[in-house]
Amino acid sequence: MLQVKLTIALRSTPAKLTLLKGMGIITVEDLLLHYPFRHEDKSELRAINLFNVQEVNTSRGMLGAIQNHKTKFGKRIQKATFTDQEGAIIECVWFNQPYLANQWSEIREVMISGRVKYSGGKMSFQAPTIEPWSDHLIHAGIVPVYHETEGLTSKWLREKIHSIIDHAGEFEEVLPEDVRKQYQFPSKAEAIRTVHFPENREQLERAKQMLAFEELFILQLNALQQKKAWAEQGGAVAMPLDAEAMKKFQEQLPFSLTDAQKISLYHILKDCEKEQPMLRMLQGDVGSGKTVVAAMAMLSFLRKGYQCVVMSPTEILAKQHCVTLKKMLPEFPCALLIGSVSEREKTELQENISTGKIQLIIGTHALIQEKVNFPQLAFAVIDEQHRFGVAQRAELVEKSGKHIPHLLMMSATPIPRTLALTIYGDQELSVIDQMPPGRKPIITKVVSATARKQATLFIDDQIQKGRQIFVICPLIQESEKLEAKSVLEEFERLKQEFPHRRIAYLHGKMKTDEKDEVMKKFKEKHYDILVSTSVIEVGIDIPNATVMVIEGSERFGLSQLHQFRGRVGRNDLQSYCFLFSTKREQQSLRRLKAMQEHTDGFKLAEIDLEIRGPGEVYGYRQSGLPDLKMASIMDGRTIAMAREKARELIETDSSLIKFPLLKKLVEKVKGNSARA
Repeated sequence: MLQVKLTIALRSTPAKLTLLKGMGIITVEDLLLHYPFRHEDKSELRAINLFNVQEVNTSRGMLGAIQNHKTKFGKRIQKATFTDQEGAIIECVWFNQPYLANQWSEIREVMISGRVKYSGGKMSFQAPTIEPWSDHLIHAGIVPVYHETEGLTSKWLREKIHSIIDHAGEFEEVLPEDVRKQYQFPSKAEAIRTVHFPENREQLERAKQMLAFEELFILQLNALQQKKAWAEQGGAVAMPLDAEAMKKFQEQLPFSLTDAQKISLYHILKDCEKEQPMLRMLQGDVGSGKTVVAAMAMLSFLRKGYQCVVMSPTEILAKQHCVTLKKMLPEFPCALLIGSVSEREKTELQENISTGKIQLIIGTHALIQEKVNFPQLAFAVIDEQHRFGVAQRAELVEKSGKHIPHLLMMSATPIPRTLALTIYGDQELSVIDQMPPGRKPIITKVVSATARKQATLFIDDQIQKGRQIFVICPLIQESEKLEAKSVLEEFERLKQEFPHRRIAYLHGKMKTDEKDEVMKKFKEKHYDILVSTSVIEVGIDIPNATVMVIEGSERFGLSQLHQFRGRVGRNDLQSYCFLFSTKREQQSLRRLKAMQEHTDGFKLAEIDLEIRGPGEVYGYRQSGLPDLKMASIMDGRTIAMAREKARELIETDSSLIKFPLLKKLVEKVKGNSARA
């Protein structure tokens, strides 16, 4: 019955069924798994004289016949009186729901719930929900509230789910019996019934915990299966840790490594001593020194004649890595393979790479798109790895020769540990949580409209001192629909405001060679101000830039704002970040104030997740975030429990032979992540 389509199971109009289909709800199972996102407590019945205008009020009493009325403006409203059990009376008003007059044409005992308002010394119910009184009320007690779409209300969904709730008993158990007993979880059927129609708060919390655990348990099983499969394939180059070479390399650096860099490097080098290929994520804030750790990790492989690859999401970042790594590893043949390379040069590069003549290869997606193989590939770095999917990672591995490469994934996008364990549970995790000594914290200010002139004078003074300025805008061109500044509009405005300064602009629709020329000239100090879109979010290194101005800053997430801010403060000069906003909503201001108060990208990521949620912060498709119905990726305790139990099960039954349903659900997750 769970797979029966709702066209058969529900007595409903085609229009409603079409709306359900648009929400991905087609079968009885889909509707029962459409969990409420919150619950309203309507279990407390109040007398009218105890109603609170700040809250939803629920009462029991007699509802008079609902009648249609017309206002003097021609609008249709519905009115009725409600009398509570103590005899107090309140007027009820609905808007544009004439059918109610037919449904409630007689006096009935009801449960009524909604908000009230005072107007002209008189209190009235505003569009309350009503339900005939019985011992089994759907809209009373602890009431589920569902995600809605226009034409489908929570009330309607509640009634339809209630009509099929008995089919919850057809759900098979997913969790192993010993896990359910250990945590005293209810059955799957009971949990689904309860989450829709709980009897009390305690019962509801147990049901939610069980369903959340189940979701996370499946994700962790998938992650640990993949981790085990990756390690068991073997075939990697086992590279002994060369402490002397590491020491000499460090002595040549113009700076000292932080403790966090040293610990991360040690983890990587120890991984590379094994024939099991490494799969490790190296996380570090903007400017924390991930690239030098990657260079040191590659050193031993290059010295032994093996090839190493660095894959970046953009040509600008690939070029920058090429310049940096050539300086750090000058003795090894190095090449840049990107889409804009000429065909003649590309053919030559492919030949030299395929023969092993070039050892260090840096590039973009071109590394996996072009006709090139890496016969001696032993170590690969994937930078800003959330920009690449699992399939692209596999393509790079397929292009290697007889060895499976050790893989180091790098990310400057701060991801809290609980989230990293959920999304990247198949990888080991190293975090560089210290900044190099000598870096001054970037002074960040949310600038009001009245203080804009003062900020302009400050910017001009910085230019006078020989510094450079970034200005970020949300749009390329002016938009009638969006109240936000555009690059081209701001470029023209700044030319008027700073007629004596040299200004350039940059955006993603420009040709690659145009963008490169602008960046080259900006780096060489031919321009004082660069106006840009978010194209400069990752990897641009201009040590002389000391001011980051972000227009329409409320349109960006905290992690993205933090990435922008990291484009300045890359030397020992004091740097500044000014946040301009077109909106003054409390949520926007709360987020922007967090930028003033915190310099730690991981802390900002946690705040952003709390305020906006994971889908908004990272984007589901790009990040591989799972589509969780009940679990929270910030629930560290449940994630840890699920991972521990998943690890125990993988150790005894890695293929899940004894748990066919669990195996099927894990395979489904695996298929979804492969397509991401």
